[in-house]
Amino acid sequence: MSITRINEFQARDSEGRALYEFLKSVLPLVQEADGNISCKILQNEEDPTQIIVIEVWENKEAHKESVNTIPSDLLMEAMQYIAVPPKGAYYKSEY
Repeated sequence: MSITRINEFQARDSEGRALYEFLKSVLPLVQEADGNISCKILQNEEDPTQIIVIEVWENKEAHKESVNTIPSDLLMEAMQYIAVPPKGAYYKSEY
């Protein structure tokens, strides 16, 4: 059974586009990670500072391991666009 990870990002005022573009730039690293099934980035139409990343993984462990594929300097770069620490959770479906 796969697991879905939903991550919520809140960009600083006027940094919504920059954060979206940054997340889009690291998307290939996530998609190429072992155990990744899919990954999608969504930006709120009415409030572009709100961004959701929906990732589907073979299992939680694959997701946790994938974090190591993104260089730490890239993760630090993202912080300039983020207003509050990102939130995320795992979701499962038995259907």
